[in-house]
Amino acid sequence: MADIAGIQPTGHEKFRRLVRAAQAYPPARTAVAHPCDAVSLESAVEAAKLRLIDPILVGPQARVRDVAARASLDITPFEVVDSAHSHDSAAKAVELVRCGRAETLMKGSLHTDEVMGAVVARETGLRTARKISHCFIMDVPGQPQPLVITDAAVMISPTLEDKVDIVQNAIDLVHAMGIKEVRVAILSAMETVNPKVPSTVEAAALCKMADRGQITGGLLDGPLALDNAINPEAAELKKIVSPVAGRANVLVVPDLEAGNMLAKSLSFLAGADAAGIVMGARAPIILTSRADALLTRLASCAVALLVAAARRADADAAIVS
Repeated sequence: MADIAGIQPTGHEKFRRLVRAAQAYPPARTAVAHPCDAVSLESAVEAAKLRLIDPILVGPQARVRDVAARASLDITPFEVVDSAHSHDSAAKAVELVRCGRAETLMKGSLHTDEVMGAVVARETGLRTARKISHCFIMDVPGQPQPLVITDAAVMISPTLEDKVDIVQNAIDLVHAMGIKEVRVAILSAMETVNPKVPSTVEAAALCKMADRGQITGGLLDGPLALDNAINPEAAELKKIVSPVAGRANVLVVPDLEAGNMLAKSLSFLAGADAAGIVMGARAPIILTSRADALLTRLASCAVALLVAAARRADADAAIVS
């Protein structure tokens, strides 16, 4: 098995730990939708070397092989499923998951809305009873654990009902990552409930829903401003007594705009890296960007494998019971 040190010798220890944790499991059979540029194909090849994924490459066969040759990437061990164009690639990759031949889905060099369009298609997609939401897994310098921000990429203006699934998806993700205590901060601009600020009212409602068992597996608190969600001194100064305040490892944002700005602020001002995964579908979906560093793309694959491994364990437990 290849070692992560050969790709990223130092730094980003939280992502390195995720990769090492994922390598304890068999690789996830992964449908890679339209890996038709060097970056997306390299992601699949390197993740396969690390035994994070076992890829099925779905794209125009001649084009995929041409990209591999030009980039000196060996794809001979992998199955290649031919497609006509990017939309066809997305549809065929989703079908591989639907029929059980793949347990994760990975975005290649196509637009996010193309792959997500195939995922959410009512008759042929990967919908479940849950709403689909995106999680950024941030490797933030100075933070002891990865920090999850949700939703900053899929749901534009989520309702309270949507946020129930956003929170539950994030809790399930963090548990799959091997973190036992999930501390969820519902963010707003303030830490008091103000009827004129809808996000504070929704935060309070989500916390009460958790009290009533409508959201399970995590500790919730909110509304919380960002400072008293992640900084113990700020929480103490505001006299907020809570197991979450100052120690949150999940940040639930009011809407996509707030989440996108928060994630990018951490990336560009604090030197953080952001892996990405979509939860709530029949399979975890690896969303990477061509601008991501290779280790970040591999961390996304590692998180998807951890989620897939958790689902395997749940399925095995259901069979036993």
